[in-house]
Amino acid sequence: MKLKNILAVLMALSMTLSLAACTGKDKPETQKEEAVSTEQSAEQPAEKSDEKTAEKNEPTTDESIQIRLAALKGPTALGMVELLEQNEQGESANQYEVTLAGAPDEITGKIISGELDVAAVPTNLASVLYNKTEGQVQLAALNTMGVLYLLETGGTIHSVADLAGKTIYATGQGSTPEYALNLVLEKNGLTPGEDVTVTYLDEHSEIPPLLASGQAEVALLPQPFVTSVLMQNDKVRVALDLTEEWDHAVDGESGLTMGCVVVRKAFAEEHPEALNRFLDEYRTSVEFVNSADGLAHAAELAEHFDIMKAAVAQKAIPECNIVFVEGDEMQQLAGGFLQVLMDANPKSVGGKLPDEGFYYKRAN
Repeated sequence: MKLKNILAVLMALSMTLSLAACTGKDKPETQKEEAVSTEQSAEQPAEKSDEKTAEKNEPTTDESIQIRLAALKGPTALGMVELLEQNEQGESANQYEVTLAGAPDEITGKIISGELDVAAVPTNLASVLYNKTEGQVQLAALNTMGVLYLLETGGTIHSVADLAGKTIYATGQGSTPEYALNLVLEKNGLTPGEDVTVTYLDEHSEIPPLLASGQAEVALLPQPFVTSVLMQNDKVRVALDLTEEWDHAVDGESGLTMGCVVVRKAFAEEHPEALNRFLDEYRTSVEFVNSADGLAHAAELAEHFDIMKAAVAQKAIPECNIVFVEGDEMQQLAGGFLQVLMDANPKSVGGKLPDEGFYYKRAN
């Protein structure tokens, strides 16, 4: 019995050593498999990159996303000052990286290159961008109707007909101010260059001294320059609101839609929820700026964000025709406006009228 017991112990010990040896052989194989798996993981980003490329236009449901937002200093930026304040305080629904520019050409290239997602620009520029990028920039909302006013020092102009025989000093030759003025004059039976002389200058700042000296009796200027002139010269009065005259001339078929908001089409497709949150916040900001209770604070914000002086903003905001219009109404107003510009100069809208794809509309 003792011999049998000894043999049994030896057999058990032998099996244990065999198992340990097998385990030792398996371990390097496992490490090799893990190494292969790691190498494959290192190669995975290329495959995932392809997947992302294929799905780049798929909508996302990001709760908060940073939107690269730009606007021009002036009426086109005034409507968003409350939104800018909320963003600065970290209270906005989205996060915004904001650029405030002094001229359209400071942001046009960034829109084309994709460095900006959303921008407030002149409406005809939106059409130019749409054509230039072959449909990659869309019109999301209108934010400013006409900001042009006819000023005078003589107290004799009370209708468009009273402009007959007058000389109007203006800026904006070859752009919206010229085309809008011409349409209003022609619809009232006056031919520019024959019944009315229009002298175009390069800078808005050239006109106030002419009014002050008496060399100019009638001038066409935009806000907020109108307010600045009125504050500095009590002999000047607003004779005509060109927006109202435009509306009479076209019988409501379009609007003098001078400012708008554009969005990159790719951004709109990839982040529809974030874009819609922006549009909702923007609408709320416009309503605040236009309200009696919000005006004073909006003016302070205009100076805080270096858009214009608070004293000027408080008087100018009610005259800037700041709006928020989207959807079908936006298309109707902008479509007629762009047609007028197209008829006057095709280059002003980018060579041709934009098609239906130009107008961003929220999904129902």
